[in-house]
Amino acid sequence: MRRGSRCAGAHTVTHVLAGTEGGAARFGFIVSKQVGTAVVRNTVRRRLKAVCAEELSTMAPGTDVVIRALPAAASADYAQLRTEVRRCLGRAA
Repeated sequence: MRRGSRCAGAHTVTHVLAGTEGGAARFGFIVSKQVGTAVVRNTVRRRLKAVCAEELSTMAPGTDVVIRALPAAASADYAQLRTEVRRCLGRAA
């Protein structure tokens, strides 16, 4: 997270590091207890995973992405998260 580019939005903070190794892009998710209860955190994580699965084919091989959900992500719907993550991934790429 210290290297690479960072893009902040209302619901997430996205860190992208262009990798030098081959292989598929990797995604990591940070959803802390500040986001909400376990049910809410898992819902946010599943939504972020679905968005990243859609974007996997557009990512360069070896890219590492870490997405940190902010507390506002608990009230965001899927479309809002998708728009924000796509914007940040496009900007970082």
